[in-house]
Amino acid sequence: MDPHILAENRGALGLLTLNRPQALNALTLGMVRALHAQLDLWAADDTVKVVAIRGEGRAFCAGGDIRAVQQAVMAGSDAGIAFLHDEYHLNAAVGAFPKPYVAFLHGITMGGGAGMSVHGRYRLADASLVFAMPEAAIGFIPDAGSSHFFSSLTERLGFYLGLTGERIGVGDALEAGLVTHAVNSGDFGAVIAALADGKDVETAIAPYVRKAQKGALTDHRRRIETIFAAPSVEAILERLDRDGSEFARATAQTMRSRSPTSLKLIYRQLHTAATLDLKQCLAMEYRLASRVLPTHDFREGVRAALIDKDRAPRWQPAALAAVGDMDAFFAPLGEGELW
Repeated sequence: MDPHILAENRGALGLLTLNRPQALNALTLGMVRALHAQLDLWAADDTVKVVAIRGEGRAFCAGGDIRAVQQAVMAGSDAGIAFLHDEYHLNAAVGAFPKPYVAFLHGITMGGGAGMSVHGRYRLADASLVFAMPEAAIGFIPDAGSSHFFSSLTERLGFYLGLTGERIGVGDALEAGLVTHAVNSGDFGAVIAALADGKDVETAIAPYVRKAQKGALTDHRRRIETIFAAPSVEAILERLDRDGSEFARATAQTMRSRSPTSLKLIYRQLHTAATLDLKQCLAMEYRLASRVLPTHDFREGVRAALIDKDRAPRWQPAALAAVGDMDAFFAPLGEGELW
């Protein structure tokens, strides 16, 4: 067991705790492998009726340790893609887990943190939730199976979240179905105790469900649906510019700060994902990740966001019109396929 993963049998409950709070519970390869191994054990253990996962400290999980992935790429190591290989297998295991899987979400829940929660059956979140898939800002693509749940969101909300990387709170996440219940974090312990006592999940949760505040995107949902239904990234930006509202101007500014190559990849990725199941989405994401990790934009995006922190990435190419054909990114990997 990895030192940053705590696994406990509490009566009928198998409880996992991400315990790397100094790094906002960002996932390492050791953590991913320990989580997958423990899920396999509990799936076969008849005494465990339900599994829950939570994060120690002020975040559930900030995602994968992307700086470590970038450093591996810079060193010419395959450790970065090896991490994603095992992480995506873990995401598939969460999605296919044969018993109720309950994620207790608070604070930052991004990237791999979304993959460890949204694919499960129950996602309880408190008012501190900050949910995002911010990969476009670092020259990457939303992964950990996010193309599967983003492509299924109504009103083109998944396209908005994927192409902007914007953060949302519990109100918007609940309305979108990314979380299933709003529960105060102070009540997480009571729900865990009820699950350990053998109560079914719905009964355990019911006394603590609260009404979340209206999401910041609620008043813009129709605008998002109309604009992000456009047939290309360029057309989305044109519609944003024509709309002229403060929301549209801010959204256009955000998108224009993202990697043009990432925007083109994400748009096609989400369209493609609409016809795929979770495992197929993960296989597609693995193909994309394998081709994106060695690129200039990924190295530059991580530098600007996480290393130098100047927030001034220099994308290559710098304009959407200069982005070439995308087919090679989506092509099969042959013997290197995820599955």
